[in-house]
Amino acid sequence: MAHQAGGRRPVPRPVPGSCEARAYLDDYAAVVEAAPFPSLVVDHRWNVVLANDAFAALFGEVRHHPTAMPGGNFLRFVLFHPDADRVLGDHEPGWCLPMLAQLKTALEGYGHDHELQAIRRDVARDPIMEAAYRQGLPYWIHAVGERAARLDGAVRLLRHPDPRLGTAECRVVDETPPFLRDLGHRRLTVIPRRQSAARRAHLTVVPTPWT
Repeated sequence: MAHQAGGRRPVPRPVPGSCEARAYLDDYAAVVEAAPFPSLVVDHRWNVVLANDAFAALFGEVRHHPTAMPGGNFLRFVLFHPDADRVLGDHEPGWCLPMLAQLKTALEGYGHDHELQAIRRDVARDPIMEAAYRQGLPYWIHAVGERAARLDGAVRLLRHPDPRLGTAECRVVDETPPFLRDLGHRRLTVIPRRQSAARRAHLTVVPTPWT
């Protein structure tokens, strides 16, 4: 996941492909690690290929889970980890429904993918989540529009375990370059929103941006 102490680069998760693709990911790891905000690269299954130290710090206090760690598969983490709502504010409407929409989109493009099918089966085993996927998700998308299911530009609530950083609204930004997109990967970064001057006037404490 993120690099270890001592300044080493994060090591990309092994991926199939050409030597050029593997070399690109190895070099791109330095770009991800240089980001001051939580940043990760995922494949079409939402397996985390790369993530930086800020990402590791954000999720550093979640308990071990055999299948749903944030540095393993981020979709599984959002849907199935019991600690997800400790970090992801407004967990069900703000994170679960949009990620169920991401699962639906992934299945439409990669319907025979075994890992995605396994996630779908795990959703089906939970009656509440299955109802959200089958009935709640279509209703929600109809009510709020297709754009709400997208991640790029979405504003989400995060609770950082460091009390100095606290709870903050963050904007999700898709920073995927063409080469990475050609590999079927995407890079997402969550950036704390700057409070407006009017809003700051009513605050006694302004969380420090994550660095």
